[in-house]
Amino acid sequence: MVTGGARSGKSSFSEELCKVESKEVAYIATSIAFDDGMKDRIKKHKESRPQYWNTYEAYKDIHNIIDDIEKKHDTVLLDCVTLLVNNLMFDFDVDWDNISRKKIDVIEYYINEQIEKLIDSIKNTDLYFVFVTNELGMGIVPENRLSRIYRDIAGRINQKIATLSDEVYLVVSSIPVKVKG
Repeated sequence: MVTGGARSGKSSFSEELCKVESKEVAYIATSIAFDDGMKDRIKKHKESRPQYWNTYEAYKDIHNIIDDIEKKHDTVLLDCVTLLVNNLMFDFDVDWDNISRKKIDVIEYYINEQIEKLIDSIKNTDLYFVFVTNELGMGIVPENRLSRIYRDIAGRINQKIATLSDEVYLVVSSIPVKVKG
């Protein structure tokens, strides 16, 4: 797992980890191009990685493609977990300002279930798998409720993945610091 702040260099470092590991890399892109800014960001990410890497665009039910990926690849880079969490949250049409604790728990359970199925599918392979995620808990407490809900769910998902990962890196200003493994 590779974590860090926005524009910290975590994606570049993760790509280097994968290049060293193998040429048979699958890239799982979890973002959705919902505006021009995101389209530009996706374009830059595509340009930064080798063209021979196969890209899979998915944020939901990723566990269903792991067997197919393993047939063609031995290394996988999933970028990124926090976008995956964001997209899964917005699969629910709710009023985030007035959502009940019970409904938040239902949404978090659903996201946890998605992550657990993915991790279980990875455990049944020999894939070298790299998760990229954002570290969201090092700043101030967000003012709006949606941002707090998102930060909390993403933080707990990051904890789960970090606990199960063999290695964890924190990237700060393009400098990777190994914190586990």
